[in-house]
Amino acid sequence: MTNTIADEAAPSSNARSQLTRQLSALLCATAASAVVAGVATGLVPYLRRSPIKEAHVPGTSDWVQHVIVAAVVCALYAVARWRHDRRFGRGAGRLLLLAPLGRSAARRLRATMRQLTWRSAATLPLLILIAYTFWRAGAQVTRGLDPNFTVNAWGGPTYLGAMACHYLDGVLIIAVSAWLLDKILLPGPAGMSAGVRADASVTTAGTRS
Repeated sequence: MTNTIADEAAPSSNARSQLTRQLSALLCATAASAVVAGVATGLVPYLRRSPIKEAHVPGTSDWVQHVIVAAVVCALYAVARWRHDRRFGRGAGRLLLLAPLGRSAARRLRATMRQLTWRSAATLPLLILIAYTFWRAGAQVTRGLDPNFTVNAWGGPTYLGAMACHYLDGVLIIAVSAWLLDKILLPGPAGMSAGVRADASVTTAGTRS
């Protein structure tokens, strides 16, 4: 019984390890730093918040619009997942949602930004937008603790509702920016890509066994 559980747990552990190895430490650290910076900067206006509570204005929450946005996001994810599985195979161990923070993305960024071309010029604004979105996500954590900040915000008047709508917008912004970057950045080295596919094949074989 113990051996059976260990055998079932091993492939799952290997799959997580495979996904972790595909992440770029630099990109993950940059994204985390932007979030932490946002949390810190959002704390300043929260500490200076007004003691007078604002009244809720009906119609400012925009829940209907964000339900539509949520449906669009789910549909885009379904299409992206289908194309991902069709290209690499189901359970291939390749990054999807975390692909913008992957080592492949980091290599393509370095290759593109080494020289001043239209690609590097088009890449910079998208990188700034993604970094700003991560920063904004962090700022919402502490800034949103002020009831006046969420009372008439998208998803308001509650803290959780406002965070859900803001984060939904953020996910969509990052996803669209990452898709555009995928079209703009130089392709990654063929040898490295083949190495990733080989690792994925080993992981998949281990999972099936």
